[in-house]
Amino acid sequence: MNEAISRHGVEARVIDWPAAHRAVEAAVREAERLGVRVNAAVVDAAGLLAAFVRMPGAPLHSIDIAIDKAYTAASFGLRTGAWHDALQEHSAAVREGIVLRPRFVAFGGGMPVVEDGRVIGAIGISGGSEAQDETCARAGLDALGLAGP
Repeated sequence: MNEAISRHGVEARVIDWPAAHRAVEAAVREAERLGVRVNAAVVDAAGLLAAFVRMPGAPLHSIDIAIDKAYTAASFGLRTGAWHDALQEHSAAVREGIVLRPRFVAFGGGMPVVEDGRVIGAIGISGGSEAQDETCARAGLDALGLAGP
């Protein structure tokens, strides 16, 4: 499910393309079951796009939101829906400042893909309600045989 990439003696594990495609396919199948139209993105451990599906009729603005949810989840190893609670532990400066960062998303639908305790990528879903996006993201993780966070 992951691919080892070695650059300058540093090994990084990332999600491979077959797994990325299985995850987005499972996510959009769940969206169909729920009767919603979504955009589904999987990124590798560096936050680079590995797979993407836009269902016909999914909101256009949700394209970038789905990708950014995956990027946020991969970069922090935290599901995007957990940020509200996580930020309560920090100063007002952090709470107010981090949400202004480009590509940072602090609402549900992004989940890290974790294998053997390492973040190897992430999935981001956008187009439904927060709960629907989370359900679709979990379906993507389930297709990989990985427990959701």
